[in-house]
Amino acid sequence: MLRKVTATRYVTPLKEGGSLPAIVEADDLGMYVAKFRGAGQGRKALIAEIVAGELGRALELPVPELVTVQLDEAIGKGEPDPEIQELLLKSVGMNLGMDYLPGALNFDPLAFEVDAGFAGRVAWFDTLIGNVDRSWRNPNLMRWHGKPYLIDHGASLIFQHSWPQDAAALERSARRPARVELADHALARFEPDLKAADDALAPLVTPDVVAAATALVPDEWLADEPGFDSPDDVRKAFADWFAFRLRAPRSEWLPELGG
Repeated sequence: MLRKVTATRYVTPLKEGGSLPAIVEADDLGMYVAKFRGAGQGRKALIAEIVAGELGRALELPVPELVTVQLDEAIGKGEPDPEIQELLLKSVGMNLGMDYLPGALNFDPLAFEVDAGFAGRVAWFDTLIGNVDRSWRNPNLMRWHGKPYLIDHGASLIFQHSWPQDAAALERSARRPARVELADHALARFEPDLKAADDALAPLVTPDVVAAATALVPDEWLADEPGFDSPDDVRKAFADWFAFRLRAPRSEWLPELGG
């Protein structure tokens, strides 16, 4: 299970994010970037954050700690901004938090260097999960204590917003070429070594690793999914999708491997 905290104070919104994330203080005295269930993409974005983020962590990519954040109605009622108040009141209950990295800088690929191996692993990971939201326009990378950190995976795993209705459709979805354009990737200038990344990372995305990531998603975010009888059925569908995705030849969805 993800560690659970309770929000004690809404500190400040991060209005550059389309889903109005915010910095909150919690009962463990920690600070977190909170993403709210009541925002536009709802629970699906939070599910993607957990599954993608924890897969990234399993691949030893630098991802800040994720926690669940309990939000009480009193915090929403005490917010003077009507737009934020509406969001908070729609999000009472369990939300998602990411460890706040104080003093972190937005990663500028023109100012900071990474090696081709790291660039390749990040680009491969983004292609695996269909993350189109790590471009040079919006890197979704932070630099903290001299190290890059991957953030914001809510726009990945887009297939879950309209689940394929049978195994054949799920397989077609998983084998579909990724919409990630390597030329637009935030780390493209570092000549990502996708072949080395595929050789190293693909064997690590095992059924047990996928199961461990999906097990961290709270049942209430997976419940009542159309076409599924239980949260565990949704978890199995994620496992099946990744099994199809990782099956050779991966050049079907990662064309650069054949280049």
